[in-house]
Amino acid sequence: MNNTLIENVDLKPSWFAMRVQLIKVWVYKNFCVLGDIIFFLKKSIQLFFTKPSRFPDFIQQLEFIGNKSVLIILLTGSFTGLALSYQIYMGFKLVNATNLVGPTVALGIFKELAPVLTGLIVAARAGGAMAAQLGTMRVSEQIDALEVMGVDPVQYLVSPRVVAAFIAMPMLCAIFDFIAIYSAEILCVNVLNLDAAIFWDKINLWLKPRSVAEGLIKSAFFGLNFAIISTHAGFYARGGARGVGRATNKGVVNSMVMIIILNFFISNIIRVYFSVVD
Repeated sequence: MNNTLIENVDLKPSWFAMRVQLIKVWVYKNFCVLGDIIFFLKKSIQLFFTKPSRFPDFIQQLEFIGNKSVLIILLTGSFTGLALSYQIYMGFKLVNATNLVGPTVALGIFKELAPVLTGLIVAARAGGAMAAQLGTMRVSEQIDALEVMGVDPVQYLVSPRVVAAFIAMPMLCAIFDFIAIYSAEILCVNVLNLDAAIFWDKINLWLKPRSVAEGLIKSAFFGLNFAIISTHAGFYARGGARGVGRATNKGVVNSMVMIIILNFFISNIIRVYFSVVD
């Protein structure tokens, strides 16, 4: 009789239990990957300051990430400034507060839009290229050849890219700031007939240096973020051409998602820091 009762018991786990288990596995797997990326970042930064010097490679990557992104940053920044200023003007016009268009646009651009959009654009352009280059080198065994020759592939391939992204991103963000605010001024003054003196006076009144610094600090961390995630994905790519494609997609998507997540946390950390300093 006991055997009959045991046979009638359904030992198959429920649908909900299976889903919970899958979520646990997914979370554990991603925490392991995150830890691996953090150690990968630490190693790449440490190796950058060791001999032999990779300064020529650093300059080459700085030119690739920075100079070759200027045109798209100018284009994106100009139209972002135009669109944002027009939408804010239309909203403030309803409450007869058009004099506040300038500082509102400036705060939105300098603190949020410039670092985030710059990070997303450069992550898609340069981060994808990093993942594809390193992934191709991995599947074609070029990275293995470097190890055989006694060259540390992390120092040679990863460190210059990570440090160059960290330095280039604030410069690109500053370019975005400049072109966006002047595009907004052109639209507000020449098309919407706002007074130029009031436009700049309100910006000088409300925009503090810490607001500009907040955007530049965030952009530097966004550069570090997309560079290490993209290089990590390409460095450990597997599976031939298909693996390179997966690594490129993984590097770009994960770095862009992390930029959005980091934006929230870094913004609040900076605000808490400035409130403590004050």
